[in-house]
Amino acid sequence: MECVAGSGYQRVQYSREFFQKLITAILLKTYLFSDGFQESSCDVIGLPRNSIPAHKTFPCTPRKIRLRDGRYLAYTERGVPKNKSKFRVIIVHGFGSSKEMSFVAPQEVMDELGVYLVLFDRAGYGESDPNPKRSMESEATDIQELADKLELGSKFYVIGVSLGNYPTWSCLNQLPHRLAGVAMVVPTINYNWPSLPRDLTKDDFRKSLTQWALRAARYTPGLVRWWLTQKRFRSKSVLDKNPRFFSRKDLDVLKNTPGYQLLSKNMLQQEGVFDSLRRDFIVAFGKWDFDPLELVNPFPKNESSVHIWQGYEDKVVPFPLQRYVSGKLPWIRYHEVPDGGHLLVYDSDVCEAILRSLLLGEDPPLYRPKLS
Repeated sequence: MECVAGSGYQRVQYSREFFQKLITAILLKTYLFSDGFQESSCDVIGLPRNSIPAHKTFPCTPRKIRLRDGRYLAYTERGVPKNKSKFRVIIVHGFGSSKEMSFVAPQEVMDELGVYLVLFDRAGYGESDPNPKRSMESEATDIQELADKLELGSKFYVIGVSLGNYPTWSCLNQLPHRLAGVAMVVPTINYNWPSLPRDLTKDDFRKSLTQWALRAARYTPGLVRWWLTQKRFRSKSVLDKNPRFFSRKDLDVLKNTPGYQLLSKNMLQQEGVFDSLRRDFIVAFGKWDFDPLELVNPFPKNESSVHIWQGYEDKVVPFPLQRYVSGKLPWIRYHEVPDGGHLLVYDSDVCEAILRSLLLGEDPPLYRPKLS
């Protein structure tokens, strides 16, 4: 809209439209890229608390490791005890989440396969110290140090969820020699990747919202923080349970979840919480020091495997983008859930399939994309 000098009404109207667009963009990213709602860590395997026999669960005790730079990372353990495990897997949560995120793999499956899971609070989340120098490199380094401190061995598996996949991409670029296998579940797309075709994204409204949100996070953080924490005006996300942004299955999940505690007004007012979220967002959607679409196969002898898991009905990250990525990188094994949305980690069948494909090399026909 063009603003004519001297026209107070038009200036007000322009400011209102600009402010609304800015806030909508921020709320979209704040809401959509929180992959796992905050729950009790004892519920992380996704089963009702009273249905898990005591002898089947790993102690629900969060612990911490000290990194070389002096920061502490908090983590929790699931599955079978480490000394009895065949497979050791680190799960990387996304935006606004924590080590308490959901990954609803049935306990009996983890017992059968011998899976030891480590879920940790990334820098600035939950009980982990913030990292003012957060970068692509630091995210991968944190994962490597966590694996070393916990003595996971020379190689370990990584599962990234939603925005938690930019650290996973960084691991593939930075330390492929340490990876036994990688699964990227509904990985977010950075529209700044140089090799991402413009024709593929020019009509994607998510691209413009991401660009607006990135500018706001960089240049007007005080405004964004005020809007998200003020109580004078109603600032609840207009996207809450909006079918434009969530699939049918996602909406079913949202009906039965308590919401994102980390993104509540009280949490955002706490010192360091907003700044950590802001830095995380900027690193995820800003300029990277490498182009993932130009990566060469880090496992030319098939000594490890890389997977992408995508919901066909995902309205946060559209499936054509994931198909393009996997087509550009044919060494990635692409799986597509026909009726899946963005919240795949709430589907126990999908979580089981993710583990079996990553750890055993299974390729379930149900999740092969119907390219025709």
